[in-house]
Amino acid sequence: MLLSLAFIFLCGMALGKVLEKLKMPSLLGMLVTGIVLGPYALNILDPAILNISTELRQIALIIILTRAGLNLDIKDLKKVGRPAILMCFVPACFEIIGMLIFAPMLLGISLLDAAIMGTVVAAVSPAVIVPRMIKLIEGGYGREKSIPQIIMAGASVDDVFVIILFTAFTGLAQGGTITPLSFMTIPTSIAFGLMGGIAIGLLLSAFFSKAHVRDSSKVIIVLSISFLLVTLEHSFTGIIGFSGLLAVMALGATLQQRKYELSKRLSSKFSKLWVGAEVLLFVLVGATVNINYAIKAGPMAIILILCVLVFRMLGVFVCFTKTKLNKKERIFSAFAYVPKATVQAAIGGLPLSMGLACGDIVLTVAVLSILITAPLGAAFIDSTYKRLLSRSDE
Repeated sequence: MLLSLAFIFLCGMALGKVLEKLKMPSLLGMLVTGIVLGPYALNILDPAILNISTELRQIALIIILTRAGLNLDIKDLKKVGRPAILMCFVPACFEIIGMLIFAPMLLGISLLDAAIMGTVVAAVSPAVIVPRMIKLIEGGYGREKSIPQIIMAGASVDDVFVIILFTAFTGLAQGGTITPLSFMTIPTSIAFGLMGGIAIGLLLSAFFSKAHVRDSSKVIIVLSISFLLVTLEHSFTGIIGFSGLLAVMALGATLQQRKYELSKRLSSKFSKLWVGAEVLLFVLVGATVNINYAIKAGPMAIILILCVLVFRMLGVFVCFTKTKLNKKERIFSAFAYVPKATVQAAIGGLPLSMGLACGDIVLTVAVLSILITAPLGAAFIDSTYKRLLSRSDE
């Protein structure tokens, strides 16, 4: 396992740096590293690492979402209002609708299979988006109109919404039924996740005010509680849901509101943790990619992904109608909201493991969506934010 970790970090960082020098996103190098080292190519990663890959990727996601919360000013989101709420579900709904229109035409699958595929592909990747939005906030780009904050918050809730739809549609494909109560899990997951995160954040801010604890110890405390919140998510069943990742982000945002100076110091600590966590996350995501499926899919699957991305971007434009954002800012937001990686890697193979007829093609499209959208979205954000967003020096 130690040898595998050495390969993951050294090769992932090296190839990421090479692509960075070529003006391409470093995460593409990390993804390629995972594909090459993974079980579908050289197969030199220890199976023990691959067996806990999901947990390791979740730890990395918790780190970046905690850091996101520590940089998220709730007052900015309140000031924006409607677009921030719409971004949580409208672009995903547009993308799923696009999949329902084009997937049966291009791939010859049923509407139900297209709906399952749509929910797999529609989830945006916080791991790609959040660190870049934090960088924009720290640099003052788009901050005056809260553009990075809207995209960052929407990317977190978007995943909750899409995964619950995925669970409903796969249950239907396995012979179950969907009732109106099935969709009650969406608002309850969001509501209880937010309430839980805020409550823990208030308790921690009070504790940190009274107890003398070093910042490094505070990071361990926050991280451990975040692990507990994500674990708690699996205890909820039926129509009552709980979004652990949303609770983690709400915890960080509450600390930001109550203990601003502390939140800045903790964010700096979490940014250092992210240096290693990012490599681990994207190399392990790459290791899940079966490149043979991607090759076998052919051009139709690629055309399908590009078509539904147009629908997704249209959904973003709808969210920003009647707002103060200019055309450049809306174009930036639309492209910044397309990267996919972590959710597709996590749930893309589930329909196949469930024995669903659409399993192979869903996994194939999920793999291709990672390979196309993660580097495309990251490259667009990195290369255009200075030209498309105004900068505030406050």
